[in-house]
Amino acid sequence: MASTQPYVEDRNLLRRVIEISVRLALVVLLTLWCFQIVRPFIQPIVWGIVIAVAVQPLYRRLEGALQGRSRLAAALLVLATLVLLIVPTVALTANLVETASELSGNLRGGDLAVPPPPAFVADWPLVGDELYAYWQTASQNLESALSQIAPQLKAIGLWLVSTGATTGVGILKFLISILIAGALLANGSRAAAAARGIAVRLAGERGDRLSELAGATVQSVTRGILGVAVIQSLLAGVGMLVVGVPAAGLWALLVLLLAVIQLPPLLVLAPVIVYVFSTSSTVVAVVFAVWSVLVGISDTFLKPILMGRGVDVPMLVIFMGAIGGFMLDGIIGLFVGAVVLALGYTLFTAWLEEAEE
Repeated sequence: MASTQPYVEDRNLLRRVIEISVRLALVVLLTLWCFQIVRPFIQPIVWGIVIAVAVQPLYRRLEGALQGRSRLAAALLVLATLVLLIVPTVALTANLVETASELSGNLRGGDLAVPPPPAFVADWPLVGDELYAYWQTASQNLESALSQIAPQLKAIGLWLVSTGATTGVGILKFLISILIAGALLANGSRAAAAARGIAVRLAGERGDRLSELAGATVQSVTRGILGVAVIQSLLAGVGMLVVGVPAAGLWALLVLLLAVIQLPPLLVLAPVIVYVFSTSSTVVAVVFAVWSVLVGISDTFLKPILMGRGVDVPMLVIFMGAIGGFMLDGIIGLFVGAVVLALGYTLFTAWLEEAEE
């Protein structure tokens, strides 16, 4: 009679395989379920971590000034950040809404008048003649000029509506992220220990070094790139509000986008300067032009101050991260994408250097 031992072993092996498969399936199901639950909060949590890491030096100084009262320091920092965010945002948004309402009313009533173009516009290379002719047509018959670019205006209008909706959601997420950052700062020691534990678990002995490198990269990019972009857009928006430029909020948003992707803000400010020269007094126009030029070149001295000894990340990486993040997640993705891609690039470079060593 043949031995039944191989049959018993095969049956036990099959039972163990089925049991392990069921356990793995349950773990995967639970993981996917948890991911679906927390997915709406992933962006605010990631951005909250970025904000907490970026402002940690300022938080440490404030905590020292308050004699170690960490929760009070975190609360004050969150409050100051919310005020600095909300006040300019509300002012620029209110200006944009008011300008859009006035423009719509003037278009319906036929009261909108476009000033004639300055003579020097015709001397601009490549586009001077066509721009001067179109501007002249708009100053004489605005309805005819608008009919020539009706498809482009429709596309721009749809893009503005979509961008406005995503911007509102992005601002709400950003507010939540600031609160999350405050909670992380108030529990800084436990959060830092958890971050180091995760890094060590993933990278072994190199975990501490990589976690420090990640923190330095986040601080460098957020302060040296995003911080400078926010400062430039706010300064540009304040200048346009003072001289009464229509849709100053929209122009400030465009300045912010260009500054984040490392393009000169003067690309946006130059036509605004031309408009101010054509509608305001010479003194006001000259002062605004000087202000705009200073805003445009301010990154040359702000970046070294804010970056300090941060990690050197190529501008191409920042550009790709900002554009990719914007295409993926809208306005908030513009910032998160730049930080995440810069972080990934830095960690990957560090891994390659260690492999060579």
